[in-house]
Amino acid sequence: MGIRKYKPVTPGRRGMTVHTFEEVTATKPTKSLVAPLKKHGGRNNQGRLTTRHRGGGHKRRYRIIDFKRDKDNIAAEVLTIEYDPNRSCRIALIEYSDGEKRYMIAPDGLQVGASVQSGEKAEIRLGNAMPLRRIPTGHSIHNIELTLGRGGQLARSAGCSAQLMAKEGKYAHVKLPSGEVRLVNIECRATVGAVGNSDHDSINLGSAGRNRHLGWRPTVRGKAMNPDCHPHGGGEGGCSVGRRKSGPVSPTGVPAIGFKTRKKKLSDKYIVRSRGR
Repeated sequence: MGIRKYKPVTPGRRGMTVHTFEEVTATKPTKSLVAPLKKHGGRNNQGRLTTRHRGGGHKRRYRIIDFKRDKDNIAAEVLTIEYDPNRSCRIALIEYSDGEKRYMIAPDGLQVGASVQSGEKAEIRLGNAMPLRRIPTGHSIHNIELTLGRGGQLARSAGCSAQLMAKEGKYAHVKLPSGEVRLVNIECRATVGAVGNSDHDSINLGSAGRNRHLGWRPTVRGKAMNPDCHPHGGGEGGCSVGRRKSGPVSPTGVPAIGFKTRKKKLSDKYIVRSRGR
């Protein structure tokens, strides 16, 4: 994995960086593991805008990823490392000894031709998935389940990894990339190693066009709008954002600073140390 820089022949090229894609070995996905992906433009099933600044972008097809890794005790060979437009990490195409093919998240250091396995009999080796009780403490892990059998939900983006800190009773202490230490059922599965493509955060898009290509539309400041479009809008001359009591707010009037929006706190009992500490 490497990063390539451009010569500053235009203002957009100045500072722009791209991946070299050295680790990618295939240019087209496997047809049987691809599904159509419809665009929603940031709107929910009622047609209401719930995520701003989304829309447009290049057409994508969804790669069906095996987050569960539930084909146990059967060896699989890594056929290709591929680019996935729907996530920041790379994906690996694996073929089991019975001929079935699946996609999995490609951990850092996984090579074509390597053997991976999942289940109770799997070795403690890069790319292998198994219950947390079988992984020694101190190891880096990713694609961690929160609910038994549901599939990995934690530490799935590029360069991410969690650390298995300790095991106590039926729970394991897992330190997440945010610094939070969380209790996870010791029977839940995780994959050994860190997620690949760790240079993802170092990429500089460099131009607005590349952002539009990814499906991100322009962001306009609230204070630059009219008062009927945003609470910060209007006024004579330049003025600070916000209102007298609430301070900065969102377009719908929700406070933007110091206002807690998290409602579901049922999982707080599983948090040993929050990311804020």
